[in-house]
Formats: sequence, C-alpha cells, structure tokens
Amino acid sequence: MNMIEAKVEGLALDMTTNSPVVILAPTGLNKVLPIWIGHAEAWGIAMELSGVKSKRPLTYDLLKDVIGTLDAEVQKVEITELKEQTFYARIYLSVNGETHEIDARPSDSIALALKAKAKIFVNEELFNISETQSEDSAPMPTDPESLRERLKRINPEDFGKYSL
Repeated sequence: MNMIEAKVEGLALDMTTNSPVVILAPTGLNKVLPIWIGHAEAWGIAMELSGVKSKRPLTYDLLKDVIGTLDAEVQKVEITELKEQTFYARIYLSVNGETHEIDARPSDSIALALKAKAKIFVNEELFNISETQSEDSAPMPTDPESLRERLKRINPEDFGKYSL
C-alpha cells in the first residue's frame, strides 16, 4: 500500500445528499479525494481550519488532551481503504517509544490530525477509485474538475452552515 501525504483542501455540502464533504488533496497530484462525513465532524474540522476555539473542549479537543495527558503523541493518520462504500482509517499513536495503530473513521482521524498538527496520508489507490468502482455504485469524482462540477450545484447559503 503506497501512502501519500495529503492536506485538507476544504469542506463543502453536497446538495444531492445534504451531507458535508471533506476534500483531501495529495501533494504533487492533480486529484482530490472527497469523503462524505457527518455534520458534527464537519463542524470540528471547520473550527480547526478556521482557527476558532470553543469556550469548552469539544470532542476532538478532549481526545487530543487525553492523548497528551497520557504522554502519547499522534504521529500520523492514514486513510487506508474503501470497502462497500465505507472509508477506513488508522490513527498512529506514539507512547513511550512504542507505536500503536487505532482503527478510526476518516472524519475523526482528520479532525484529530488537524488538532494535533499531525500529517495525513492517503492510500494512493483511493485517488483512482472512480476508475475501479463497480457498475452499481455512483461514480466518485477524484479529479478536481469533476468534483467542482458536482459541487457547483450547491446553494451558496449552505456554506454558511460551516463558516465561523
């Protein structure tokens, strides 16, 4: 599995599903990986991207604080695979010189990576997923232009749900 570093390119709201979409972009490739996520996860990611702090710790703040209190560190997160239209991820924690892998949802992994300033990696094959999807599933755009066209149908007021 060839993992490549990626960054969060942005958040959008897919009007066809009324679901938030986090968009990952790899370094040096003209591709994107859209991952449909929950509203709460989108809110956590949006807050971190915009630099807004809450008055009280939110879930990802709490998780980061617990990890730090236990003298652990988030080394990296990896978005590893897509099975039956569900993405899988791993969080890598370093504790006393030992690395621990933890199964997690990509949305939680991305939010935690942003909070902990950890790198995000994606299985390179996922950027080619639209070419390998089965005929009965909707094609997932992985090139920026196709995703842009799909997201053009979004009502601009819907972005306000994630602006801070």
